[in-house]
Amino acid sequence: MTTDTQQILQTLKAQLNYHGHLYYVEDKPELPDAEYDRMMQELLAIEAEHPELITADSPSQRVGGKPLGAFEQVRHEIPMLSLDNAFDDAELTAFEKRIRDRLSAVEGFTYSCEPKLDGLAVSLMYENGILVQAATRGDGTTGENITHNARTIRNVPLQLQGAGWPARLEVRGEVFIPKDGFEKLNEKNLKKGEKAFANPRNAAAGSLRQLDPKIAATRPLRFYAYSVGLMSEVFGDSHIGRLAQLKMWGIPLSPEVKKVDGLANVIAYYQDIMTRRNELPYEIDGVVIKVDAIATQERLGFVARAPRWAIAYKFPAQEEITLLQDVEFQVGRTGAITPVAKLEPVFVGGVTVSNASLHNADEIARLGVKIGDTVIIRRAGDVIPQIVSVVESRRPDDARDVVFPAECPACGAPIRRVVKEKKQKTTSKLVEMSISRCTNGLNCKAQLKESISYFVSKRCIDIDGLGEKIVEQLITSGLVKTPADLFDLTTGDFLKLDGFKELSANNLVSAISVRKNVDLDRVIISLGIPEVGESTSKAIAKDIGSLQRLAKCPREALILIDDVGAEVAGEIYNYFTSSSRQQFLTQLSDKLEISGETEFVSADLKRKSTLFHYFNQLGIPKVGKVNAKKLSDSFKSLVRFSSAEYMDFVSLGFNSTLVSALRNYLNDSTKLELSNLEYSLREVGLHWEQDVPMDIFEHDEPKKFEGKTVVLTGTFNYMKRNDIKALLEDMGAKVSGSISKNTYVLIAGEKAGSKLAKANDLKVVIWDEERLWKELGENQ
Repeated sequence: MTTDTQQILQTLKAQLNYHGHLYYVEDKPELPDAEYDRMMQELLAIEAEHPELITADSPSQRVGGKPLGAFEQVRHEIPMLSLDNAFDDAELTAFEKRIRDRLSAVEGFTYSCEPKLDGLAVSLMYENGILVQAATRGDGTTGENITHNARTIRNVPLQLQGAGWPARLEVRGEVFIPKDGFEKLNEKNLKKGEKAFANPRNAAAGSLRQLDPKIAATRPLRFYAYSVGLMSEVFGDSHIGRLAQLKMWGIPLSPEVKKVDGLANVIAYYQDIMTRRNELPYEIDGVVIKVDAIATQERLGFVARAPRWAIAYKFPAQEEITLLQDVEFQVGRTGAITPVAKLEPVFVGGVTVSNASLHNADEIARLGVKIGDTVIIRRAGDVIPQIVSVVESRRPDDARDVVFPAECPACGAPIRRVVKEKKQKTTSKLVEMSISRCTNGLNCKAQLKESISYFVSKRCIDIDGLGEKIVEQLITSGLVKTPADLFDLTTGDFLKLDGFKELSANNLVSAISVRKNVDLDRVIISLGIPEVGESTSKAIAKDIGSLQRLAKCPREALILIDDVGAEVAGEIYNYFTSSSRQQFLTQLSDKLEISGETEFVSADLKRKSTLFHYFNQLGIPKVGKVNAKKLSDSFKSLVRFSSAEYMDFVSLGFNSTLVSALRNYLNDSTKLELSNLEYSLREVGLHWEQDVPMDIFEHDEPKKFEGKTVVLTGTFNYMKRNDIKALLEDMGAKVSGSISKNTYVLIAGEKAGSKLAKANDLKVVIWDEERLWKELGENQ
């Protein structure tokens, strides 16, 4: 090998990468295809003769190497979160209101807008400008290594252009197949006698999950970047600015990315893209809207699964007409009975639909739907198809009523109808929602099957290889009666089931065994408590710190946890009141090694657990925040309050109406409940009189306002200003009388004066009184 050979190879690589970028990214080819092919063949010939010269950025690496045996797992250093959705202008307006409220902002925002590509989210990692790894989003925390396939995507640069890029740079975006490429791919498949893909998204996802990169190399995959993930050196102060910099480094972007001022212009952008949707060369299902300023994004932060500063505004659902042939009733893991419409198959929203959810008995009554009706179904994105209306003019004479069962269709146990109140997303109004549940718990085989399938799923305990058919056999054979029984299974147990040999049985026993050591938040989510998802499980694990402590925690204390409102607290409390669930919990605790359990509750939760909070939560007639504060200051205990006499209340200055309400409230049943509540709080370490171990404060979070300057202005309804000042100082704040650029927050009551105007001028965060109570955790 000579220096000349190395130089020729470097020149060929540079020219091929340059012309490939012009062709696939800029759509401005300068070279005939034949000349490009000749250069590629010359490069391949040199690399074949000198394999030691092959590098990761060589264009030859696009054509595919040896097939993999399996996909490796890749843990994202920064989680790849999903987005919340908006489906109309009202929900988009509510999104901006949430941002305004959080920042106490008066003016609107500048946004970055782009089409929401209907593809597969991937991460591209560049080190020193070279593509070294590509991974799917997966569950947001862990994805699959698809580097071998990503290198075959023609518009993905194997080496970044220009200079100045960070030593480590993660580019995130969407892999998709353009419409014309999809049509040609299906034509090719049909000619070969192979099955056509249902839609471009499925084709893109299937291509990236090929173990053999030569297959992916034949697919017309493309990539558009939409954000930056990890970067060793930070660059850009706006989202649009960062995307522009990526483009300069050769990363492809959607040509429709646009910077937009104000919500009205965002809506206009959305309408424009929706109008041109069919003209675009790729499938989209909405528009992604992001606050453009990076500093504002950082102030807004994230919830567990999505950023607060971005939202996907989805296009209206697609609708089709079809026939309702029957209604079946399915039993879920929580015992909820869901009516499922069996439809004459119809193609809608890119897929063939044969089932649709009817939700509950109330929805059936609202629709007035009958078996045999012609119905209109709607499908939007990945949302489960639903029936939106009935074409009554086409109702046949033999149409039959849908009869909701009185007994569980799986086990025959009685069904109990529960009516709950839920808060609407856009209006915050409470609406009633009915749920019919089987009362047989895990003794119902349908519930047991769904519970186990959920328990072993990727987001929960994550036991690989325990599919639905195996779970069914385990239940039918009597080997498993609760999810905890999985950890007692032996190789011999699996050999009794169909389809198992010694190797596969041993492998599954090993897969179960390695999951005995699991994080507390995964254990909590795996229990399948209604309304408790990933973010709530993490918040509970952080604050409660123990599975056994959670089982004993009263609902009034659970409300203090971030992400847990009254409804969720009720679901958690009700879950653990069942004796069979308590028994299951004991079994599970004995068989698992739970990581992340702590000796005490978090310091933050302990601070919020004040007697004032519980008086405020009890729902005592005529008792608001002011009187709750008086009661907590006077009685120091719920038990002492429960034994109070008439004159004790009079001495507090309460009028006769309030005294009468308090006396009526304190019946024998309530006194027992108050005693039990106080006992439970002591048991879990949340009683206000209990000392907090010093090591909590040494290792847990600092005080809420530690080292921060706070200013008060105006008049307040619930507490005197001096009391608020004392409370803030107890939490580490320095309460100042004047506004400056160093002020952390201005708390503005009614009739706020010049301080409010100055805070706005200096862009200081402003809270009203309600926001203050929310931050202190005492308005739950």
